[in-house]
Amino acid sequence: MRTFFEAASGFPTILFTAALVVVVCFWLLVAVGAADHHSFDTDAHVDAWGMGGVPVTVVFSLLTAFGWFTSLSVTVLLDPVAAPGPPRVLARLAALVVALLVAWGVTRVFVRPLHRLFPDEPGPSRRDFVGLTCTVRTGRVDADFGQAEVTAPDGSTAVVQVRQNGGEDLGSGSTGLLYAYDEPGEFFWVACYDSALDPGGPTG
Repeated sequence: MRTFFEAASGFPTILFTAALVVVVCFWLLVAVGAADHHSFDTDAHVDAWGMGGVPVTVVFSLLTAFGWFTSLSVTVLLDPVAAPGPPRVLARLAALVVALLVAWGVTRVFVRPLHRLFPDEPGPSRRDFVGLTCTVRTGRVDADFGQAEVTAPDGSTAVVQVRQNGGEDLGSGSTGLLYAYDEPGEFFWVACYDSALDPGGPTG
């Protein structure tokens, strides 16, 4: 037991021990409703590390738990065979590197099946198209008929229903501005768009 406490409170396991205390306190707050498990999702992204699809807090918790266990195990195994002084320091640095690599690899394995437990982020809403320009794809647009193609900020395109009340000439290939969305009718109100009148557009 003494060896266990010495390893848990010594370098490098103490780094994971401190993080583990934070993790336990955080999940206790989540359990009582004082925090949300998505609290830090807007501040960090782990997709590039192969651990996306679940909340960042879950990824950090798994990394911490696996890192702590690995670091503790490697330290307990290496300390008895490493001589005091520089050899032991090197052994503990090696334990830190091994713990980080093992924690990363094992967390990636555990994260994959957890994807289905966390619903994907909601896709773009039709209201996100309001304020965007579109290209008319039908021969005319009036109060009862019309379709147009719009490009979302992420680069994806969609064909939407469009309507207009005025007598503006909006035919195939015309550029229009989606200025409102009619929820009951599931269509957009569109108006002719002139890039020269856009204050944010090029001048001259």
